[in-house]
Amino acid sequence: MIQSAVNGERRQFSDTSQLIFNIPYLIAFISNLMTLEPGDIILTGTPDGVGFAQQPPAFLQAGDQVELTIEGIGSLTNTVE
Repeated sequence: MIQSAVNGERRQFSDTSQLIFNIPYLIAFISNLMTLEPGDIILTGTPDGVGFAQQPPAFLQAGDQVELTIEGIGSLTNTVE
């Protein structure tokens, strides 16, 4: 489960099973192009729910709290400046 919330309101919710290419495929494909090192990050895109695509668009504002959660890893909360 991957989710984001802005000021406690869930904006995005998905699972890695919804990716077009699964994680093992992505790792194998990228490994054929370059050497992956410990700490490297593979960016996979974003699930539905981004603010600019909402009607009306909902952009982040200074002071907003954004929480990102990845099941089995944890959560990270940041304040927009």
